[in-house]
Amino acid sequence: MTALESVPAGHAWLEILHRPGLAEFAGAFSSGVTIEASVLPSALIGAHDVRAFFEATKKIYSSVGFTFESTVGPRTFLGWEGQFAGQQVAGITVLERDADGRISAIHLHHRPLPAVLAFSAELARRLEGQLDADLSFR
Repeated sequence: MTALESVPAGHAWLEILHRPGLAEFAGAFSSGVTIEASVLPSALIGAHDVRAFFEATKKIYSSVGFTFESTVGPRTFLGWEGQFAGQQVAGITVLERDADGRISAIHLHHRPLPAVLAFSAELARRLEGQLDADLSFR
């Protein structure tokens, strides 16, 4: 096993998510970073909204952990599993990096559908008034 293989899946991503302030967090992203997710009706844009999204999701999951990590070119794929409202959930997070190595896009896919719908409603409730984006599905 190499030193790189001994680093747990998602370690670098978790380090970014746990940075203490917006400025430190934003340093990992391009200025127009976007997040598209199966729990969102449309993309969120900018480090502020991305941070608000992940701060809310950290409080919604009762547990979540990464199961694998693979990087191909500018994309890192992170598989994960967790618990939300007593339901098993799983998915994949795809991080796209720009030429400078900063994250320019995040694609977050959840399953199964009943958990996606419930999670989306809870996320919208928790983020109400914090973002300019309308998080309701219509």
